Amino acid sequence: MRIALRERLLPALLFGAAAAALPAALDLALGGVKVHLTGKIHFWSVGSSALLAAAAAVGLTVIGARRSDTRTVRIGSAFAVMASLLALHGFATPGILVGSNGVVAFTGGATLPVGGAILALSAFPLPRFLRGVKPLLVLQGVLIAAVLALGTSAIVFPSIVPAVPEPNSPIAVSLLASGLAVYGLLALRALRTFLLTRRGLDLAVAVGIVWLATALVPALTMDYTQLGWWMGHELELDGILLIGVAVAIDLARAAQSRPLSGDLCAAELVAAEDSFLGSHVRALMVRLAEKDEYTERHTRRVALRAVQAGEVLGLSRNRLRALAIGGLVHDIGKLSVPDTILKKPAALDDDEYAVVRKHPEWGHRLLNELGGFSEAVRRLVRDHHERLDGTGYPRALSAESLDLDTRVLTVCDVYDALVSRRVYRPAWTHEQAIALLRKETGTAFDSRCVAALEQVIARETEPVARVA
Repeated sequence: MRIALRERLLPALLFGAAAAALPAALDLALGGVKVHLTGKIHFWSVGSSALLAAAAAVGLTVIGARRSDTRTVRIGSAFAVMASLLALHGFATPGILVGSNGVVAFTGGATLPVGGAILALSAFPLPRFLRGVKPLLVLQGVLIAAVLALGTSAIVFPSIVPAVPEPNSPIAVSLLASGLAVYGLLALRALRTFLLTRRGLDLAVAVGIVWLATALVPALTMDYTQLGWWMGHELELDGILLIGVAVAIDLARAAQSRPLSGDLCAAELVAAEDSFLGSHVRALMVRLAEKDEYTERHTRRVALRAVQAGEVLGLSRNRLRALAIGGLVHDIGKLSVPDTILKKPAALDDDEYAVVRKHPEWGHRLLNELGGFSEAVRRLVRDHHERLDGTGYPRALSAESLDLDTRVLTVCDVYDALVSRRVYRPAWTHEQAIALLRKETGTAFDSRCVAALEQVIARETEPVARVA
């Protein structure tokens, strides 16, 4: 497990941390430098680029609406409002289209806090009346119209513009703390999703959120005479672009992983292994289905219950990911078992059973040869038939050599094998299978894992019980 972390996860996390921290480091080093940039530069650089960002955000919303993806609509709405406020901020630059006004200061200070509040809607359940695409589109239209109406009215009637807190004032510091808390929550949720999926897109979303949080600092602590204030404008647009591109690519692949909401569960990795676990896992599952449909369906059921039981036991997201992959490919060694044995319409004799008992080692060897599978996954494949008392195979390991992940997979594998009908015996009932697991708890099986599996099975049967 630790080797896999060093080889694959740690470099990605270090790269993401460096990318996220670089703008903040530059702001600390150069932000206080005094500059004398003209209003025209502010007008064209901020206004035009923000207007393009607003158009892209609206486009993202439209794509999400066509796919009935309410989360994408919410993200598009947040970015559309942020970009609209920033565009208004640029176009209200005094001395270009309009004279002196308070709109430029108000929109500049409100963009990130307002956008963060709307983005936070992606992380929490919405009220019932906002759970459809159409209500969200109406809400986005209302918000953008309100931004434009406010800007126009404020230019005509400057007195209606609320007072903007001075940089580093108590109010500005309070807004900064609140905004950083919101963006911190969103970044944490995006990171949780990345730890499950290991996808660069989800890491990019986390980095983009940190950039938005970083841009909030100069917006509330600096003014236009400091380089950091200008850098914050650019960083804000870059953050919007980075997150928007990641979400758009997800949509193109029809695999929205909800990085901002952070509610992706390990069971969804099993249900959509091509999107979240990689094409190499998907290819093996296709090959296994071609070899034997029963085995492929069995591995999916085992993997699904194993990750759910792992969540009950509080396994980390890194371990849940390994359990999802290991559960899906735990019987991949059966690709090497002859069809005459694997599909035999009767009980196996001793010689045939001896061949089948080799499949854990064959699977372990295959994953080694293919590469790209962590040590934790390979261990699950090799050890899923081991028992706590040393009576398992292929290495007759005992309890001290079996980690909790392997014990979970073992219990789920045995349960599914018992409750599945085979040509040489009828399926056991749930009660019979659980009774056997309980009977051998402490000798063959871990009691914690049996209890966790029972909780998972209970959740599966609850909807049926309610209907009855």
